[in-house]
Amino acid sequence: METLSINSPTQDSTLPSGLQISEEVEKRYNVVRSVGEQCIHDDELKDLLAKKAAPVCYDGFEPSGRMHIAQGLMKILNVNKLTSAGCRVKIWIADWFAYMNNKLGGDLKKIRVVGEYYKEIFQAAGMNSENVEFLWSSDEINARGDEYWPLVMDIACRNSLAQIKRCMPIMGLSETEELSAAHILYVCMQCADTFFLEADICQLGMDQQTVNLLARDYCDAVKRGNKPVILSHHMLLGLQQGQKKMSKSDPSSAIFMEDEEAEVNVKIKKAYCPPDIVEGNPCLEYVKYIILPWFSEFTVERDDKYGGNRTFKSFEDIATDYESGELHPKDLKDALSKALNKILQPVRDHFKTNSRAKNLLKQVKGYKITRVMPTASSTDKEDLSVNTSSAASSSDTGLQVSEETEMKYKTVRSIGEECIQEDELKNLLAKKPAPICYDGFEPSGRMHIAQGVMKVTNVNKLTSAGCQVKIWIADWFAQLNNKLGGDLERIRVVGEYFKEIWQAGGMNNDKVAFLWASDEINDKGNKYWPLVMDIARRNNLRRILRCGQIMGRSETEVLSAAQILYPCMQCADIFLLEADICQLGMDQRKVNMLAREYCADIKRKNKPIILSHHMLPGLQQGQEKMSKSDPSSAIFMEDEEADVNEKINKAYCPPKTVEGNPCLEYVKYIVLPRFNEFKVESENNGGNKTFKSFEDIVADYESGEMHPEDLKKALMKALNITLQPVRDHFKTNERAKNLLEQVKAFRVTR
Repeated sequence: METLSINSPTQDSTLPSGLQISEEVEKRYNVVRSVGEQCIHDDELKDLLAKKAAPVCYDGFEPSGRMHIAQGLMKILNVNKLTSAGCRVKIWIADWFAYMNNKLGGDLKKIRVVGEYYKEIFQAAGMNSENVEFLWSSDEINARGDEYWPLVMDIACRNSLAQIKRCMPIMGLSETEELSAAHILYVCMQCADTFFLEADICQLGMDQQTVNLLARDYCDAVKRGNKPVILSHHMLLGLQQGQKKMSKSDPSSAIFMEDEEAEVNVKIKKAYCPPDIVEGNPCLEYVKYIILPWFSEFTVERDDKYGGNRTFKSFEDIATDYESGELHPKDLKDALSKALNKILQPVRDHFKTNSRAKNLLKQVKGYKITRVMPTASSTDKEDLSVNTSSAASSSDTGLQVSEETEMKYKTVRSIGEECIQEDELKNLLAKKPAPICYDGFEPSGRMHIAQGVMKVTNVNKLTSAGCQVKIWIADWFAQLNNKLGGDLERIRVVGEYFKEIWQAGGMNNDKVAFLWASDEINDKGNKYWPLVMDIARRNNLRRILRCGQIMGRSETEVLSAAQILYPCMQCADIFLLEADICQLGMDQRKVNMLAREYCADIKRKNKPIILSHHMLPGLQQGQEKMSKSDPSSAIFMEDEEADVNEKINKAYCPPKTVEGNPCLEYVKYIVLPRFNEFKVESENNGGNKTFKSFEDIVADYESGEMHPEDLKKALMKALNITLQPVRDHFKTNERAKNLLEQVKAFRVTR
């Protein structure tokens, strides 16, 4: 991470780079630099102003209630200084960020009203808007989502969860608080805003510095030459003792921009202002950061016996008089109240005479300031009772179904090792002729038979029962999971190769749609991303971390921020695709449960049914799952016959043992569903035999009547018959052949 060395203002006319600074640039620099309590880095700021006539400054705010003077007067002062120095200022009205941070209860309509109210204040109080753009984050992101969201995802991929959590102060939070997944997304998005807005200068408060530094670190990671200059302004104290920051939820700590004169007077009168003490004195802070910059002087009116009137031109003189006791707290407060009321009077007048402004203020004053955090109790709502594999009868559910529906139900149900819930599945099939089934995959290397043969079998069963199948080619998810080094071009190649295999392997495509995640999300981004954000803000971080299994991760691994974004997106996929059934592996169960919990949260009646298929083990002892990075554990869809035979010969297959025996698993989940029988040819062990059920195979194997060698030979033969059309396709079809060559050359990474 970048070292936080802070340059002090300097009058040097030559930069370390050797660039000569003109008098005009020096003047502009002094004006711009005066905005920041800290600058990272001064030499970069000078260099920028020397090279660019109209640099872009990024400022922003969450619309979240009434505006206090720190947000109002200080922002106006800073913006007017920047525009006077030739800068263009983009003010980011961060409505989506307020939504994710659960401001105003996450009500976007209220948030938009507050944003409009803020704009009215800036206009009334004297912001020079000639070189200022007000940009609603939701509108801008929706308009250019294809640029924005890949940037957010890349930032998430390149930063650990721990790094992102260190940025929590930007939302007024700490790393140790109960965080939602949206807080992680928020940081990645705010970092992306800097580049999306093409900002040369990040002009935000000191509390935003961590995320601005994150943006500079990102420049290092992607080798981007022009880092944004960070110009961090002072954070104005609250009016009461020890309040480091004004708080909207505590009106006594803040002066609001439309406060009446009497309210300002009372608040200043009650403000913390110990005699002779400058440090931590909010009244002196307001003089330093608001009154002096606004009027270029501070006039104290008092009786001659107390020293008479005095006009100060510098804060140092005020501090000297106050520390010595020559300036009394009452006189300071009276002068401060008078100066503040003079500044605020145009705002009051505007909100009394302008009907639009008056209506906006009335609405804003009626809003309750809330920020609801997700709780642990809100994360485990779904009853995890799982129906057994036997079909629920109509008498159990109370639903009368036709014979045709019963047959469709049995076909669909046969796919799942587990179904949540069977009565819902039967009800769906009775009411909807063509339910939508969601399946998907990360394109991440060569395809093994669990992805190939099992998916073909399952999809063909679903379509035979009248279902429409949407297969989600999860290219952006593979990138988030750092598959193939996160190289999207390679990921796209692998996706095309997968499609070739399924076509050659006999998938009935009549009712199947292959959908690229990146294309669909870009096309429907204005629907998709608000859904992701809503899911993220309704779930605490611990709940999302429990979904790490969907990416082949554990909760204890060092995670990137992308692995928080990924489950929220996968959950949103289900609703974007309007899926009735989630037909995925058992390893995806937790995120599918998350989707059902989300339905309960938003009171959505029709929850997606979860149909979780079995996970085929690897070929070696103790391998719970096939692994592409270990070729000996998996049979690939274009493996030659000799390769298949060698792998099966070396496979774990203990005599008389069924549990944990991968060869028997392949017979059960691949061969029998494919051929409806399993033929074993043997000269020495009882002769040839054809099995119609797995139970019969198990009985023979456990008794020793079926020898492991005979089992393996029969399995090899069945697998090679299944794979031969795929081999032929990749030998005779030029496009397929070229895709396979590329995929084989890719290094499998994560």
